[in-house]
Amino acid sequence: MLDARAVLRWCQAALAALAESREEIDALNVYPVPDGDTGTNLYLTMEAAAQAAEAAADGAKATITDVVTAAARGALLGARGNSGVILAQMLRGVADAFSGEAGGADAGVLCDALGRAADQGYEAVAEPVEGTMLTVARAAAEGARAALNADDTERGSVMPAVALAAAEAARSAVLRTPEQLEVLRRAGVVDAGGQGLSVILDAFDTVLTGRRRLPSIRQLAERTVPEVRREQATHHHQGPAYEVMYLLDAADEAVGQLKGELRTLGDSLVVVGGDGLWNVHVHVDDAGRAIEAGIRAGQPRDVRITYLPEQVGHGIPKPAPVRAVVAFAAGDGLASLFESAGATVVRTSVGHRPSTAEMLEAIRRPGAGDVVLLPNERDGVPVAEAAAAEARSEGIRVAVIPTHAQVQGLAALAVHEPGRGFDADVVAMTTAAGHTRHGAVTIAAREAVTSAGVCQPGDVLGVIEGDFAIIGADVGTVAIDVVSRMLSAGGELVTLVTGDGAADGLADSVAAVVRGMRPDADTVIYAGGQPRYPLLIGVE
Repeated sequence: MLDARAVLRWCQAALAALAESREEIDALNVYPVPDGDTGTNLYLTMEAAAQAAEAAADGAKATITDVVTAAARGALLGARGNSGVILAQMLRGVADAFSGEAGGADAGVLCDALGRAADQGYEAVAEPVEGTMLTVARAAAEGARAALNADDTERGSVMPAVALAAAEAARSAVLRTPEQLEVLRRAGVVDAGGQGLSVILDAFDTVLTGRRRLPSIRQLAERTVPEVRREQATHHHQGPAYEVMYLLDAADEAVGQLKGELRTLGDSLVVVGGDGLWNVHVHVDDAGRAIEAGIRAGQPRDVRITYLPEQVGHGIPKPAPVRAVVAFAAGDGLASLFESAGATVVRTSVGHRPSTAEMLEAIRRPGAGDVVLLPNERDGVPVAEAAAAEARSEGIRVAVIPTHAQVQGLAALAVHEPGRGFDADVVAMTTAAGHTRHGAVTIAAREAVTSAGVCQPGDVLGVIEGDFAIIGADVGTVAIDVVSRMLSAGGELVTLVTGDGAADGLADSVAAVVRGMRPDADTVIYAGGQPRYPLLIGVE
């Protein structure tokens, strides 16, 4: 039986698998528009679903219905691109099948869920095309149902057998997509959306059985993706100029007319949702008319308009827009580290939260069209978001990576690739920061009540994820305790950043303990020069 925790693990595993394969899936993307963002769109949509599922599962009484319904709604609200909108509707189909299964879902319900996911995916698309993720969804559902009906399936292995059959059927269907879509055959690739769905189903198999498959992207011909993209952009981009997406608050009965209006305006129409909330996606020449149609049906919000010829680039290689990374650093050594990695650095003091005006000035300073902002301080994140919103009104494209600590900023900058697409780069940096746990050692300046008890001036405090977790008398002892607790959850890389006034050999002694605890983990040491914190710690 599937329960709420198993579904949550599925969402989390699918997100992690998409993070690994996102760039490869982006590279496959030649249909319906060769804009190279299908993997990123699927990742962002699944991220919204996983976050909503985690929030719903935060409680002992959460049922499988609660978690799946939350995931489907999260995906609907956070869907990106054509593929993301279809994925959101498929998750809604899964939620419909699991509705009322508070005690858990058996293999039969899972088969129904996969079937409904495929049905609702087809229904959401105005003009379904075979050789896409729709085809893969249908094949997965049929494979699962065949496994359920097989006579040789033992009772105890029904659910794993169904999950494996769905994953294998999806992979086989992905490999057949070039036979169904000419553009895929000419490009020598499989369908990007179908590959993404296959990754998600493989993740479910992993959750149930422990089997893990790294995504395998098969190139099927000698033609290269860039050549086909150039051909499409030069000769075949005669269609709509804009991708329009928005959320729509509207009565269900108004959506039929909306679909009819949008169908006459363009193509790639996908409208998903229900119960008064919809996500609308369409490619049109007149973006204004697409939005006006939404206004007639209800209340559009979160409107996003993308100019497709610019997104595709007309197949002509051109330099990427100048991109800057702006990082806030709390010490001279940290500032040097960020600068050596190519960031524009704003020096700040520990405990001082820069104002919105200061952050806005920092965004403007590089004179770049694209800016990635690393606040590197928990309280600085909302301020950075406010500054970014103002900068966007000035025509600057800004993304804020929610780094709560200096070591998260270092991790994000380590995976920064200026030549990568903006959205893909932001996703990679956000993922790296999010996978970095942070800790620190500091000295109490006054008496205070902490999570670890009452501290006195001069006590050594161990900080884990922003919370005072340890009170001690010796910096080295507390530092080792902090690292030990952080490594208890696993880790492959430990970063130690020494502060102003840190004792000689502090970081080396901690590194020696790490090597003893986790010989497989790497350790790097930097001199950060930050005040008030003898040691900053990151575990990735």
